[in-house]
Amino acid sequence: DTAFPLTERDRLGLRGLLPPRVMSFEQQYERFINSYHSLEHNTQGEPDSVVSLAKWRILNRLHDRNETLYYRVLIDNIKDFAPIIYTPTVGLVCENYSGLFRRPRGMYFSAKDKGEMMSMIYNWPAEKVDMIVVTDGSRILGLGDLGVQGIGIPIGKLDVYVAAAGINPQKVLPIMLDVGTNNEELLEDKLYLGLRQPRLEGEEYLAVVDEFMEAVHARWPKAIVQFEDFQMKWAFETLQRYRSRFCMFNDDVQGTAGVALAGLLGAVRAQGRPLADFTKQKIVVVGAGSAGIGVLNMAKHAMLRMPGTHKIGELGEGHNQFWVLDKDGLITKSRKDLDPAVARFARGYGPEEVEDLHEGASLVEVVKKVKPHVLLGLSGVGGIFNEEVLKAMKESDSPCPAIFAMSNPTTKAECTPEDVFKHVGENAVFASGSPFSNVTLSNGRKGYANQANNMYLFPGIGLGALLSGARHISDGMLHAAAECLASYITDDAIRKGILFPSISRFAE
Repeated sequence: DTAFPLTERDRLGLRGLLPPRVMSFEQQYERFINSYHSLEHNTQGEPDSVVSLAKWRILNRLHDRNETLYYRVLIDNIKDFAPIIYTPTVGLVCENYSGLFRRPRGMYFSAKDKGEMMSMIYNWPAEKVDMIVVTDGSRILGLGDLGVQGIGIPIGKLDVYVAAAGINPQKVLPIMLDVGTNNEELLEDKLYLGLRQPRLEGEEYLAVVDEFMEAVHARWPKAIVQFEDFQMKWAFETLQRYRSRFCMFNDDVQGTAGVALAGLLGAVRAQGRPLADFTKQKIVVVGAGSAGIGVLNMAKHAMLRMPGTHKIGELGEGHNQFWVLDKDGLITKSRKDLDPAVARFARGYGPEEVEDLHEGASLVEVVKKVKPHVLLGLSGVGGIFNEEVLKAMKESDSPCPAIFAMSNPTTKAECTPEDVFKHVGENAVFASGSPFSNVTLSNGRKGYANQANNMYLFPGIGLGALLSGARHISDGMLHAAAECLASYITDDAIRKGILFPSISRFAE
């Protein structure tokens, strides 16, 4: 751009093709920041969605024309720009992506490319790729099937890899696997850029993903592949299918679980109890999709790893500290067609069971009778933690009940921090997947709206695997990362209700 000195303009044949003034990189930086602040000023009073998309556009245009400046701006201002390039704005971008599209970014492999992927992979101009984020668009955040428009998620995730973990932006690759969509609105949308056909299923679907993974491995055998926003059945299937053959992980199953585990461990400390008491926590989980099951599996494994548990012998598979609900209510062993992934957490019969809690019991009923220490939402249903539910949490067996509203984007959050501190009490602990503002409490102190976001974990997992030359990403690596994240917060911060570090300390 305008930073080319005259000597380079002559050498590259650019004299006359740029305005005569030579601007330094710092002047370009200042000019963009001023433009951004002007945009904020000029859009005051506009709806949040309009302002968010305007901010995304100005950043996207900078990315298109000056990638070096874009990443400098992002790294220096990650706290301000993370909500624009990532959740919650990225969800809005994906919903409108076909209309917002101006130029391609990343690669697209579709069902029509079957048999061609091994040669297609060489169309990417970079000789080396370290990080790949791939989605099939089947479950974008809590928004459902967005088809090819889900490409916004891999793009945003890889921007976070660059800003937080320092991954070389020339060595990252966002990828969309377009196997069709079952979203009728998109199929009828004249601007929709993806395949106009129903989603592939079964062996046809797996054949496409198999061919893609083989093509990636053939060209970049050391690349790390992060699966993102696959619907539950394919999230677990692909994780088990590929984790022993390739260096890959699923951020929804494993990354969300790691961040949630860090928050759950922090909640134990915030409640004034030793970490060993994590095994005694009563946890109600709302949502039995890929993220919910991932959290349950990791939390269960963490309980089994707690110091001293091997001695007491009480934490076998029969020990169940979880009450799991889906759209049909409380899941018990009497449910017909019980999903094997959730079966080990279904309530049954025995001394740990709560009297009069039956199959399909409502959330309010479960909270009132269980009196849980933690209420954790991964439902994708905005506002499901309503006033009645939160008031029931006030009767928790803990003096500092913890409420995690983990669903993204903000519109899908189970509740807001204002609701929690109003109805549960000012001693409550709150965390959410999308950003909220802190709340001023009646005594003047802050009620912290912790952001329990995957971006605290996945950049470190990817960077660690890359630097160590790991051939596989194990559950133990995720557990170690979660425990490290939990230990990062000081006791003084924990006492204030802070469970996660500030986004501004992201790279650190």
